[in-house]
Amino acid sequence: MSGEGMIAEPRAMHGGNGLTTAGMARLKQLMHRGTEFLGCDYAILGGAMSWISERNLVSAISNAGGFGVIACGAMTPDLLDTEIAETKKRTTRPFGVNLITMHPMISELIDVCAAHQVTHVVLAGGLPPSGAIDRIKGNGAKLIAFAPALALAKKLIRSGADALVIEGMEAGGHIGPVSTSVLAQEILPEVAKDIPVFVAGGIGRGEAIAAYLEMGAVGVQLGTRFVCATECIAHANFKKAFLRASARDAIPSVQIDPRLPVIPVRALKNQEMTNFAAKQVEVAGRLDSGEIEMGEAQLQIEHYWAGALKRAVIDGDVESGSVMAGQSVGMVKREEPVAEIIAELVDEAAAALDSRG
Repeated sequence: MSGEGMIAEPRAMHGGNGLTTAGMARLKQLMHRGTEFLGCDYAILGGAMSWISERNLVSAISNAGGFGVIACGAMTPDLLDTEIAETKKRTTRPFGVNLITMHPMISELIDVCAAHQVTHVVLAGGLPPSGAIDRIKGNGAKLIAFAPALALAKKLIRSGADALVIEGMEAGGHIGPVSTSVLAQEILPEVAKDIPVFVAGGIGRGEAIAAYLEMGAVGVQLGTRFVCATECIAHANFKKAFLRASARDAIPSVQIDPRLPVIPVRALKNQEMTNFAAKQVEVAGRLDSGEIEMGEAQLQIEHYWAGALKRAVIDGDVESGSVMAGQSVGMVKREEPVAEIIAELVDEAAAALDSRG
């Protein structure tokens, strides 16, 4: 089901769960702007998760009718070049690349995306640097940006963003302070008519997808639900941690020193969450002594997280590694192919819409 070009049709289309086609027709109608914008069958973006959203998972999501997104993270331009090329070998369907705005080589990374004619570039981690938006769009790609507040959403639209993702604090990895449901109520009524908006954070079932679509979103983004996909390369220990966890186990990191602005990270509670507090104290001390400047301090924190996440995802060290997970982790029940995950989400969303008549 997850081979190149093989799209999993939702069970609803076959009448296997008693649905009429009305719910599916309504779902396609509500997702139309999103699927047209992305060029896929279902407006379901794969969240960009470092070390996880690589060639295998990304291509599987796109092949199943969703929209995979490569997590560039701390990759060098050469590594990103290889990752895009390897993803292209595994799918002929559209996929995107997520770039972190604070990456010191973001200009070169944009060039790599252009060389591969990447159709969609996602910018995350703060306001895009000067000229980045114009360069991305000038290369022919569509730009998707993260908007954690209404004012920033409007600013990004004025700056030329083609679509927005609004992600609440229920998400895994780096998070903001506001919940998905509040952000959706704040932002969707104001901007959804002007620009395609995707909702993310804490989404684990199709009923939630249907609700956000009815509020004006054109699609959604999910990360946590895909971690235990068969095609995901995460270590067996990492997946087992997800399968054992409940929503209450996915907690945000604590900021130790207010002078060091650290974006909270949501992950499963373990020894690593304690270790990060000590790391903040160390970096703050170097900042106070003048040994490093604020920009370098923030990059050190980012590199720390990248290393901690790799220990968990690749090496399987789920105690001293960072097991980043959203609060929807309790809805991850088993390891299964991406195509089945997407089919289940689509079925649930169509059934919810069908029940409303």
